[in-house]
Amino acid sequence: MRKLIRKIDAVATNDGDGVKIHRIAGRQLNSVLDPFLMVDEINSDDAADYIGGFPEHPHRGFETITYMKAGRMRHRDHMGNEDVIESGDVQWMTAGKGVLHSEMPEQENGLLHGFQIWLNLPANEKMKPAAYRDIRDESITELNLKQGGLVRVIAGSLKVNSVDLVGPLPPLSTEPVMLDVMLNSSESVELEFNKQNTALVYVYSGGLNQADNELNRRQMGVFSPGESLRLQGGDDGAKVLVFSGKPLNEPIAQYGPFVMNTVEEVEQAFQDFRQNKLV
Repeated sequence: MRKLIRKIDAVATNDGDGVKIHRIAGRQLNSVLDPFLMVDEINSDDAADYIGGFPEHPHRGFETITYMKAGRMRHRDHMGNEDVIESGDVQWMTAGKGVLHSEMPEQENGLLHGFQIWLNLPANEKMKPAAYRDIRDESITELNLKQGGLVRVIAGSLKVNSVDLVGPLPPLSTEPVMLDVMLNSSESVELEFNKQNTALVYVYSGGLNQADNELNRRQMGVFSPGESLRLQGGDDGAKVLVFSGKPLNEPIAQYGPFVMNTVEEVEQAFQDFRQNKLV
């Protein structure tokens, strides 16, 4: 059984055009999250916290995953892709060699709740062509639990309470697993996926009542390698995102929107961007 070995608190900050978020990221966490780089949560019903959105900006060297729980977000990129994702939808974008995109709220009031996750690419894929996948709510694999909970498989393959489930994405080199797990009070679930890969759990509502420790809202738990991961909802239940992936164990050079392996590669990305050669 995987054991909880570390807890990380999300930090309140701003990004984009003044959007208020809670973030787990930073150089000191790169080896802990590997192959993930960052988890951001937006959760507000005050339009002033999110209305500025994320105007056009560049990326290179990694993938961004946007998952909406409530509200609407419009995506545009330089390849001509444009779409609105709503509650339950996912936008999976591979920046690769370079992408210019924007993410703007498609609402002027009401609750906006969603996540953006950065997933690193191995060195030999950082300059691959940019790509975009649109994953609609109805295409995400789901399993209803016996006590009323729900598991949504956004990416990866695993066993949930001994039931084999596969998400809608094709296999990727980083072997990502991404789940949205919703548990009622004291309800538990057992997850089995690659025993050596990273196992991260982010609590976005309620809390987990683990045998050896607890995880509260806006905390991420880092779990040891193991055959299975058992999660149990606290008194108010729990809603969590579960992440797993194959660690790259490669050097990371990051500055702003560019994530490469060396400082020279980051400098080249900035130069390409200034000379309109990024995309």
